[in-house]
Amino acid sequence: MAYPGYGGGFGDFSGQMPGMQLQIGQPMPGTGPNLLPGGYPAYSDSYSSAGDPMWTYFTAVAGQDGEVDAEELQKCLTQSGISGTYSPFSLETCRIMIAMLDRDYTGKMRFSEFKELWAALNAWKQNFMTIDQDQSGTVEHHELNQAIAAMGYRLSPQTLTAIVKRYSKNGRIFFDDYVACCVKLRALTGLTSQSSMA
Repeated sequence: MAYPGYGGGFGDFSGQMPGMQLQIGQPMPGTGPNLLPGGYPAYSDSYSSAGDPMWTYFTAVAGQDGEVDAEELQKCLTQSGISGTYSPFSLETCRIMIAMLDRDYTGKMRFSEFKELWAALNAWKQNFMTIDQDQSGTVEHHELNQAIAAMGYRLSPQTLTAIVKRYSKNGRIFFDDYVACCVKLRALTGLTSQSSMA
């Protein structure tokens, strides 16, 4: 099952980490036949990192345990430039990103989880940039409604208003808060899917 909120039409990830030499039109490492429907990567504990440029970068910021905690993830994402011209991710947003993918409940992220996050972040960033029609670097109430609809969610006006109140600053949602919103929506969707299967 594809999770709404990333993938689909935004599967051509253009984010590049420092030191990665990709030609225009060349797929991002880790994309391709191992993608699940919706454009996000399949999870695998047996991922081989040999030859993956992201592995070298990941190990440079990972702790001795080969995993990244929230502070290391914040540093990693800031250095990678994934947030572009937007403000760097807050420590709290980094914590909830880790929690979203922390399958072994260590409070840290392994490389396979990092790659899945990287794919999601690129898709969410592409969605954010597409919806930010006035190129203000923020998403306003009416733009957020379009963004959430584009991610496949159908929310009531009351729920949308609650989201805007929770994630906006003076009626504007910055990229960091937009990602936090996407993470929470994905978590709620996952919980709904799991409870409907029980």
